[in-house]
Amino acid sequence: MKAKLYVNKNFTIGEIDKRIYGSFIEHIGRAVYTGIYEPGHETADGDGFRRDVIDFIREIDVPIVRYPGGNFVSDYNWEDGVGDKTKRPRRPDCAWFSIETNQFGTDEFAKWVTLAGTEAMMAVNLGTRGPEEAKNLLEYCNLDTDTYYANMRRENGFDKPFGIKTWCLGNEMDGPWQIGMKTPIEYARVAAETAKLMKYADPDIELVACGSSGYDMPLFGEWEETVLEHTYDYVEYLSLHQYYNNRADNTAEFIGNAVHMDRYIKDAVAICDAVKAKKHSDKTINISFDEWNIWYHFVNDTSNRWQEAPHINEDIYNFEDALLVGTMLMTLQNNCDRVKMACLAQLVNVIAPIMTEKDGKAWLQTIFYPYMYASRYGRGVAMKAVSDCDGYKTGYSDNVPYLASSVIYNEAKGEIVVFAVNRSLDEDMELTLELDRFGKCQMTKHIELYSDDFKAKNSPDCQRVAPKELDVKADRGEVHKIMLKKHSWNMMIFTL
Repeated sequence: MKAKLYVNKNFTIGEIDKRIYGSFIEHIGRAVYTGIYEPGHETADGDGFRRDVIDFIREIDVPIVRYPGGNFVSDYNWEDGVGDKTKRPRRPDCAWFSIETNQFGTDEFAKWVTLAGTEAMMAVNLGTRGPEEAKNLLEYCNLDTDTYYANMRRENGFDKPFGIKTWCLGNEMDGPWQIGMKTPIEYARVAAETAKLMKYADPDIELVACGSSGYDMPLFGEWEETVLEHTYDYVEYLSLHQYYNNRADNTAEFIGNAVHMDRYIKDAVAICDAVKAKKHSDKTINISFDEWNIWYHFVNDTSNRWQEAPHINEDIYNFEDALLVGTMLMTLQNNCDRVKMACLAQLVNVIAPIMTEKDGKAWLQTIFYPYMYASRYGRGVAMKAVSDCDGYKTGYSDNVPYLASSVIYNEAKGEIVVFAVNRSLDEDMELTLELDRFGKCQMTKHIELYSDDFKAKNSPDCQRVAPKELDVKADRGEVHKIMLKKHSWNMMIFTL
């Protein structure tokens, strides 16, 4: 099979906001407890944070982490997670039918993000609570005033504000599963009033309004239009969420799902711009794709409710999952003119790239690798590359190209990074890459992720699916011939 990819230095999509490589920590299962927080673990520091997990997070270079939910936030009293741990209440978590000990909360998260080298994206409860509680949390986190909640923060040992600049106005409020589910107009009004109050308290924050919980939600479109009609002047972002699965065991269809994701983004952007035109506004609403991943492997045991840190949604990912995650990251890069933030859900243990054993080791899932390489090397300007290759038909597209790709130009480093997946299940691909107007350049690195078994998984003791570095040619030029193995993920670096 042959394919062509043409890149001209003068044609760009836009500067990539590093926050598209963000992630998510929710109080669900073992994401927090025995995930990022396990006092007594051999790697834990004085605050109980697992340093082995932090090392992996720093290896990814995660720029922003959404917290504390997710479904959890819609019944959460943030006051339970601050101050003296011996006085914090144990509560039933009705989102995940677990016991929440509140030994990790806002205070701990503010410490943890600094240690992990990342930033906080904080969500407020608009399910069972509303504008006043959101404003109080903002005061606690951000204000340096002589006022009640700012002084509470000081009494709890934090003299300086946390300075959290990105805030989500609730979570998936259109979902029937959501505590405090709302109609479009109900959510639009409470979100608008919450946004106004929060901006009054701290004009420098950025706010994310809830979009639909998925492209196939029955109110998609109507929900976005109604919400933006009321919140447009007060928010900066609209959230999108999307998960994929391969329950049908159709690998070709499954690894083509990024085409569906791309359409979802473009349709949501069109709605944002339609409301912009209707309002005659000069302001542009961008996208925060703050939940995305693959989710279907793990079957939850619902017979034993009300446990602490139960095993929930601990999907063990395989090789084909890594292929799809790689192409979804390319889709975010190729829409970086409008997608400014995104969060792989989640970061540890729960549908996550990093897994831990209680009292044991941390280890890496197959999806860790495309995520890590995209975050570390996908910084710069996304190029508007033109591809020419054959495709195949799926249930959601008449033409899924066999070549999935993104091209990032990092002028400061003097390099071009090409991410590519050959979606063909049985044919290698000869890729002709033309880098026009960049001058002669040389491929200096080719990383490949491949397995001959689509269902191959990693484990604590065996990394069956791991990247390897291939030999590269020493020639320089503008046109490069590259072989992409069948059903493989690839990253190639060209030095100018």
